[in-house]
Amino acid sequence: MRTFLLHTLGLSLFALQTGYAQHQHHTTAPAPTTAPVDTTRRAAPMDHSQHAGHNMAMPGMAPTDTTRRPMPGMQHAGHDMSSMGQMGAMEGMEHMSHAYSRNLPMNRNGSGTAWNPDNTPMYMWMSHHGKWMVMNHGALYLRYTNQNIGRDNGRRGGSTVDAPNWFMTMAQRPIGEKGLLNLTAMFSLDPLTEGGNGYPLLFQSGEAYKGRPLVDRQHPHDLISSLSIGYTHAFSQDVDLTAYVGYPGEPAIGPVAFMHRISAMPNPDAALGHHWQDATHITFGVATLGLRYKQFKLEGSNFTGREPDEHRYGFDKPRADSWAGRLSWNPTGALALQVSRAFIKSPEELHADEDVKRTTASVIQSSQWGEGRYITSALVWGMNQHVEGGRTDEAAHSVLAETNVQLGKPAVYGRYEFVQKSNEELQLPPQDFPPYNQSVYNIHALTLGANYRIAQLAKTDLTLGAQATVYRPEGSLLRDVYYGSTPVSAQVYLRLNPSLMKMGR
Repeated sequence: MRTFLLHTLGLSLFALQTGYAQHQHHTTAPAPTTAPVDTTRRAAPMDHSQHAGHNMAMPGMAPTDTTRRPMPGMQHAGHDMSSMGQMGAMEGMEHMSHAYSRNLPMNRNGSGTAWNPDNTPMYMWMSHHGKWMVMNHGALYLRYTNQNIGRDNGRRGGSTVDAPNWFMTMAQRPIGEKGLLNLTAMFSLDPLTEGGNGYPLLFQSGEAYKGRPLVDRQHPHDLISSLSIGYTHAFSQDVDLTAYVGYPGEPAIGPVAFMHRISAMPNPDAALGHHWQDATHITFGVATLGLRYKQFKLEGSNFTGREPDEHRYGFDKPRADSWAGRLSWNPTGALALQVSRAFIKSPEELHADEDVKRTTASVIQSSQWGEGRYITSALVWGMNQHVEGGRTDEAAHSVLAETNVQLGKPAVYGRYEFVQKSNEELQLPPQDFPPYNQSVYNIHALTLGANYRIAQLAKTDLTLGAQATVYRPEGSLLRDVYYGSTPVSAQVYLRLNPSLMKMGR
């Protein structure tokens, strides 16, 4: 199985580079001269990017006017419009809209159907094949991590050398004068590089392995993390209707998932509030209907509530037993806001009789001021209410604030988290004496890091980085017995990912 997976990874990376090489070959012809496009008669431009974490940067340009079609006359730096071949430079612009709207900029793409700001940078390899545009995204972290450095007295923590990773391929094309088709496939070799129980991460919780809940570890993601198809019909420039199905896919809950937010891109670790905010980004069976009006979008999803099981190479049973709704609003090119509410049926296999009501709200910000220079941030709140036997438990909250400042080759970043976790979440033994009789614990975590791009070859970046996290748990049991008063973790890593896409006038 390991040999097969390594072979699969090799073929996948070869396919990604081949797509890029094909695109480079097609850019040798000069772009034909074309008169300005009559935007009142042509089909609105379309995008072939889908990934939030890997979006088309527009350094040196004003934010896109999202009330109008993307401006003609733009060229890819390093991806010349002549790559469109016979279509011509301006016809190529039809391939550069949002993945789920011919009337929105591609930079708004996020994970699933979630929105990013229009100013979001994009990291990807892109190629054109007739009416299709294919985009490849991904990241591979080769790292050493040590959780709770200097721990003693049997306190929790751990260290490892591992390689968190994910890869995505998407393709889209116009259908007639009004339609847009999108196909997405995403996979991860986490089951091979992280093992069945994932990687050590202090105070993390969620999912199970070999009949026991995972605690102080981040679970691996499934080999097949997304297979989805979406179709959007444009009734007008201001109104779209999108139908999206995935097996697996991502329902309309929460913000863009942490793996695909540029603000989280430098950090190899999952958010501690992952299962309060965006853990439904891999759902085995989801159907979403979304209606956009100008800068607003209202979505509803029916999906499988059960989280992926420990068998990471297969497909779980679709159940269609849960519901979610989300309202998104992009008031400016620099901001993306959302609120969502979900009823999730039996998400944890070890607590099959327990349901969850999840509520989230978020603001994502992105601004650019030069080539490869930008700041992106996210503020995310998530709340879980557990329901069992008709009784709703007290709500548990999580808050995340993160920022990534890219200054050309170097970058600095940080993340603050507050999360409330119960005895059950942290797998603490039943408490029978007053000093440790506490049902919910408040946990604070602050991460600071920096990285530097040390090489760039074939539109691929190699980046060296390091970060440290300081935790502050509240509650004498956590401080005295399990973790220490102020646990500290650190890691160093090398990251491989597609280079930043560039656009100029």
